[in-house]
Amino acid sequence: MTLVNSTTLIAAAQSTGIGIAAFNVIHLETAEALARAAERSGLPLILQISQNCAKYHGGLEPLARATLSIARKSSASLAVHLDHADDVDLVHEAIALGFGSVMFDAATLPYADNVAETAAVVAYAHERGVHVEAELGAVGGKDGAHAPGARTDPDEAAAFVQETGVDSLAVAVGSSHAMTERTAQLDLDLIGRLNDSVEVPLVLHGSSGIADNNIVRAIGAGMTKINVSTQLNKVFTRELRKTLAEQPNMVDSRKYLQPAQEALSVEAARLASIFALKSSTNGPQ
Repeated sequence: MTLVNSTTLIAAAQSTGIGIAAFNVIHLETAEALARAAERSGLPLILQISQNCAKYHGGLEPLARATLSIARKSSASLAVHLDHADDVDLVHEAIALGFGSVMFDAATLPYADNVAETAAVVAYAHERGVHVEAELGAVGGKDGAHAPGARTDPDEAAAFVQETGVDSLAVAVGSSHAMTERTAQLDLDLIGRLNDSVEVPLVLHGSSGIADNNIVRAIGAGMTKINVSTQLNKVFTRELRKTLAEQPNMVDSRKYLQPAQEALSVEAARLASIFALKSSTNGPQ
């Protein structure tokens, strides 16, 4: 097992009716914890680095190379993905570094411009064997164009996939990014209609705001790639605060980061296992 292409993992999940977990890397500790989560669960994972994360680190390459190295050395099947990028140059850099998939997010643009720019990225990526995810009907929680209440139209989704050639499609079905409470209500009927309208795998963003059983129901309705970031950040930060509160004189960052890293790994393994349950309409309670 080693670094694999995202297409392999996503296609396998879609064909068997389960979800593939896609977890965001924030720093080196996250990447290490996620690799351990895949190893302890025996499940493949997609490790995602977002455009915002790359900006935080002053560039994509250092964290990307570290994450790719971790994936290559892991005993689990891990893919590395560029998340939520609207910078074409960053997409090209990720592909050159060895990412197996990229998300090009032009959802804030008018439909025709979204199609044109996404199709150009798809053509470039496909020449290099790279999977492309795009977004239509903006997911909530990302300012104006991502206003809560946005929904993806199934007919427009079908046309978009046909016109761009994307490999997977992130759709707006009731979730919202950066939620710290798991209270979002998904439109399962819409997910089913979207799944009937397009052949490519559907991607659920903003999954941190959705309860476990509702995520499983969404997978049963047709979702395949399940993105999570905030929920893992919550677990990491909670454990970090607990450790520092219990040991206020601790100054070695390795000692207070390690329990937080382990807590994140355990939660990531738990979530990945839930997503990999055979699709059902009920899910865990």
